[in-house]
Amino acid sequence: MGRKALPMTAEIALEQPLAPNLMNNLNALAEHQQTIMDKYGEGLPYERERIVHEARFYMAQSAEAMLEVGKRLIILKENEPHGDFMKIVEGNLGLSYRTAARVMQVLIKYLSPTLQSKLPALATLGKIKLFELMTEDDENLAALAEGGTIAGLTLDEVDRMSVRELKAKLRETRDNLEASRRLVNEKDQKTNELNENRLLTQHRPLGEEGIRQLREEIGLVAFDVKAMLMRRFREGLEKLSSHSGDITSHTDYLASLLNNIDFKINVLRSCFALPRHAVSESAPDWVKDDNDAKDADFQLPEHLCGTGGNNGEEAVL
Repeated sequence: MGRKALPMTAEIALEQPLAPNLMNNLNALAEHQQTIMDKYGEGLPYERERIVHEARFYMAQSAEAMLEVGKRLIILKENEPHGDFMKIVEGNLGLSYRTAARVMQVLIKYLSPTLQSKLPALATLGKIKLFELMTEDDENLAALAEGGTIAGLTLDEVDRMSVRELKAKLRETRDNLEASRRLVNEKDQKTNELNENRLLTQHRPLGEEGIRQLREEIGLVAFDVKAMLMRRFREGLEKLSSHSGDITSHTDYLASLLNNIDFKINVLRSCFALPRHAVSESAPDWVKDDNDAKDADFQLPEHLCGTGGNNGEEAVL
């Protein structure tokens, strides 16, 4: 006697709609995959077998073909799950994932807006050299393709040298640049430390010796200013005064230069409340100002206003 069939109590679940966020993610993924196909797929739909076959073909070709491999790898990566992509790269193409990643990076690098038009010139260097140059700035590589240099090398020089020589030259250039940056940073750090020390010490009492040294420093600056004024500046005044062309007289121009210098001096005098003639109380009467005298009435002796020798200049100083 056969068993009686048990009645079915489980109901078939109705089809449930996908969650809105899942639909949005799937749509975004589809749009991204289509963007990749539009950029690298040459107008053809995605077919795994065809893409793998084309990648194999280009792997045996030149540097330009390597970039075509990069296109196929990016297409595969964007359309296949990560595990399947790894199996295709290692099993079907015989590449390590690290090599595949570098090829994709090279493609993205040399198809950038800055370098895409320069790619035919750069591709002549070969696959390995393109790898070595990948870390350089796009602007520098574009300049190299246009006849400039990179690491001091022209495109022809890069083409003629071996990969080992290129690698050594690029490493040397990077090391020198890094050393220069470190030196600049060290100088900036020392400068900042000096400025901080000055801020800390500028309000401290200097003491008698410190004041003496500071006065000597200011005196040396004043001597340099006077030397510049009475030598180089005076030579310029003399040369200009001895020439005339369309401008028949330089009097107004030269006077304005001296007036400007005098104005700056008066600004300093006003800022520090300095008298026009600094005279100590113990100075003799003949050194002190005569309030009835006027500076405009004083005229230098002729030998001091002329083009005399050093003695005249030193007297003025």
